[in-house]
Amino acid sequence: MSKNKGLGRGIDALFQDLSEIEEVDMKNDQVVEIPLSDLRPNPYQPRKSFDETTLQELANSIEQSGVFQPIIVRKSAVKGYELIAGERRFRASKLAGKETIPAIIREFDEEAMMQIAVLENLQREDLNALEEAEAYEMLMKNLKLTQADVANRLGKSRPYIANYLRLLTLPKLVKEMVQDERLSMGQARTLLGLKKKDQILKLANRAVKENLTVRQLEQIVNEYNEGKAKDKKKGPRLSKEKPYYLRESEDRLMDKFGTGVEIVEKDGKGKISIEYLSPSDLTRILDILNIHFDES
Repeated sequence: MSKNKGLGRGIDALFQDLSEIEEVDMKNDQVVEIPLSDLRPNPYQPRKSFDETTLQELANSIEQSGVFQPIIVRKSAVKGYELIAGERRFRASKLAGKETIPAIIREFDEEAMMQIAVLENLQREDLNALEEAEAYEMLMKNLKLTQADVANRLGKSRPYIANYLRLLTLPKLVKEMVQDERLSMGQARTLLGLKKKDQILKLANRAVKENLTVRQLEQIVNEYNEGKAKDKKKGPRLSKEKPYYLRESEDRLMDKFGTGVEIVEKDGKGKISIEYLSPSDLTRILDILNIHFDES
């Protein structure tokens, strides 16, 4: 697992490197076989969905060769054990029909369990946008933290955390679209720009149905806000002069950054312009790029 993958500065203050949690100390760690029936998932696991295809592939591998890397667990205060790290191995072992799994028992309190669950998924980029937002909300509620506290603990900027938390204000059906990854983070952020919130669901359905890009959606949102919504058959206006590959590149960058992006090319050279709406929005974009300034 690569260090600081998308997490920024602050991670060292928590666990040096999350991979150290799963390192086996041959002198002090004892690997034991634990019945799968005695295990339950980390109650603070933010990840709701697991790719069935890759899970089955892992199950096939485990069925043939077993589990090479032990999972990490702690003793439950009620019964059996609770997972700290290794839920995919746990689920795949059950699929493979195994009865036991190799494990290392360690001691972690509730606060560490929550942070590990979030950090493990963030480092591996396993969470969709809504799961990430719910993970931040869980830390705030359960640990009585502010947005700034969560940002500091995870090495993120406060605007970055705030922008994800805004997704939780979307209508339920729209949140389900983000959860299922039918809508991207960039599309969801764009929908939040609608002045009339009762238009969000309607436009979200249209975005999914017509496979609108972030750039197209931005144009439509602006037209809605100005009271000049166009006939959906006509669609948003697009430049016919710019080559397809540049428009496609702009769309992908807009989707990543959740804001306007323009690419200008001349004589084989080009320039990329990324729009930001405020200093905090600039910080959010820099955070996505994993660019941080030394505050010392």
